[in-house]
Amino acid sequence: MRTPRHLPAALVALLTLAAATACSDGGPRGTLPGHGSAGTWFVQSLSTGGKTLTAPPVAQVRFPVSASDQATGNYGCNGFTAKVAYDGPGAITVEPGSTTAMACENTEFETAFAGLLTGRLTVERQPDRLTLKTADGSTIAMTSEPPAPDAPLTATAWTVTSLVSGGTAASVPAEAAGKAVFTIAADGAASGSLGCNRFSAKAAVEGPRLSFGPLTSTRMACQGPQGELEAKLTALFGSGPLTWKVQGATLYLTAADGNGLTAKAASAAE
Repeated sequence: MRTPRHLPAALVALLTLAAATACSDGGPRGTLPGHGSAGTWFVQSLSTGGKTLTAPPVAQVRFPVSASDQATGNYGCNGFTAKVAYDGPGAITVEPGSTTAMACENTEFETAFAGLLTGRLTVERQPDRLTLKTADGSTIAMTSEPPAPDAPLTATAWTVTSLVSGGTAASVPAEAAGKAVFTIAADGAASGSLGCNRFSAKAAVEGPRLSFGPLTSTRMACQGPQGELEAKLTALFGSGPLTWKVQGATLYLTAADGNGLTAKAASAAE
């Protein structure tokens, strides 16, 4: 570095040190020029130990622009803070800090997320996605888009997309896709199509339980995939109380024997 002849020796030394620091790694450690991780990221899923865990809507992390600030977020129930160091554009190091101590239902996800978001993590950045990877290959998949609010169980048109049997989900056959649709009104009146025949029934919601009364339906003879779908839905709706859960635009109904269905909420355009 060239310097003017008559500068004081102390100032020359300071300028030399500053230049060496700036050239060593592209910028001071802890800042984020071009890193792309700063901001709020909403967790979509975790992949670890051969399992994929879907994130609850509140799971998120806000990475600071500078290491002088702390990261904050939510593990899925409890909030947390953490120190973050940016190791160039391809990695970060997370040191967990404080966390709240509320009793939570989804402890499996919360424990897994807290266990993964620590230590040195490699960063894979896409326009609206961020993936953090641990040394053993586990991943945290995140997006910049906030999760859609859960659709209401009632007053929503639900289209059956898959049937669950023995713990395995199978998509509705192409010939029957979009044929089974049902709605539960606010007063409990359920109606729709079982895949071929239209039906109506009285439904009752008690907490996480949904029960259908006797089904009244039209009497068209139904063959092939539509008839098979109708028979399975008729048996499911008549099998007793079902456990229901809505995540985003997806409804899950599960019977006591493990059989069930998934259904998608109609969009506003539909």
